[in-house]
Amino acid sequence: MTPRHSRLHQPAVGLLPRHYLIGEGVSVPELLSAPLSSFGGQPATLMAAAPVRQRSGPGGQRAQLPPCYYEGYLEKRGPKEKASRRLWTCLCGNSLYFFNNAKDTHYVEKLDLSGFVSLKDDCSRDRNLEAARLILQMKDGETKLTAPNLESRELWKGFLYSVIDLNVPSYLTLLPGQLQMLQEVVDKERARRRSRNPARAPPSPLSVPLVGEIPPCFRPVSRTEAEVLLERHPDCGNMLLRPGRDGCSLAVTTRQDLNGSVFRHYRVTQRDQGGYVIDVENPIPCATLHEVIDALVEKTAGTLQPFLLEEPYEENITYVSANDENGERILHTAPSSPLPRAPALPPKQDRWSSSSPLSRSPAPDRRILTSPVPASPSNPMRRLILSPSPLTQTLNEELKMKLEKRRASQE
Repeated sequence: MTPRHSRLHQPAVGLLPRHYLIGEGVSVPELLSAPLSSFGGQPATLMAAAPVRQRSGPGGQRAQLPPCYYEGYLEKRGPKEKASRRLWTCLCGNSLYFFNNAKDTHYVEKLDLSGFVSLKDDCSRDRNLEAARLILQMKDGETKLTAPNLESRELWKGFLYSVIDLNVPSYLTLLPGQLQMLQEVVDKERARRRSRNPARAPPSPLSVPLVGEIPPCFRPVSRTEAEVLLERHPDCGNMLLRPGRDGCSLAVTTRQDLNGSVFRHYRVTQRDQGGYVIDVENPIPCATLHEVIDALVEKTAGTLQPFLLEEPYEENITYVSANDENGERILHTAPSSPLPRAPALPPKQDRWSSSSPLSRSPAPDRRILTSPVPASPSNPMRRLILSPSPLTQTLNEELKMKLEKRRASQE
């Protein structure tokens, strides 16, 4: 006989959703600690109401991340990736963080949702028949995500829309308990954005009186963002000008390749008597910021080149609209061909034009023969009589014959 205490701690596996058996969105210890009354009834509600784990090892990155609203395994394939990877995905704040597994404390990739365009279902079939796909369209390309099943995909859509729009989506198939949880996420994210420390934004050098024009290689970014820009776009140059960390000076960040990326940062300060100076062992005075860049190019024999990033422009007009049936937002492309014009009306023809003789039905009118015609050469009636048609000549001859017969009979 099975001991009584073992029966009490044995979970009702037959009543649990498949997510709990594979560790999707909730851990097994959390299930064992849940009250027995929560099992059965509405499994999906139990999954939605389960707390999100906040794992943070000593010195790990998870403690520094925004609050985690939802997490679970997703298969991800980015715009430049050829194959999908199964990663533990956490929705923290307004970003998706990807980890190799659920126990890692350092994420391997981050996807900022500030460039969100659209989110739609991908109906293509997967080798896993229960899998459900999503297409997350961003400004810099689309990312394909695969959830374990349709229910999990619907929950991910609910959490993503709640964080992006700061509003609970009403067009998704969710239970009341899940909608309540999404509302709590919306409230937390709104409070987080209001209390977010703006000190992370780099100071603007425009608050400092600069001498001359700002070079085109200037970028209002931090030291880390400058390194990312130079490494991500090596063909656009390897040297950029940016604000200094103290907000009172400028800095030049360079990148070169020596068995990997090698970054260097040089401070540029403004002198009291005017101009700038590059703070190196032997300071280099420069009159303008353009001379600062030219001096570094000259000192390195052209190895350093200004960073000039050409921002891409759209080739087609796109717009986002909601589906009337399910409310799903879809990115549409406006037609590139010009709109068809209305057919032009045919030119109005002269009623006396000789190109349409049938338009002048020659009903015999005695007034044309008896009334005097003005002598003006521009009168159309005069032109008609001076150059009569064959039908008019036949009628005139018949009338003349009748008149002659009538005169003869009267005599």
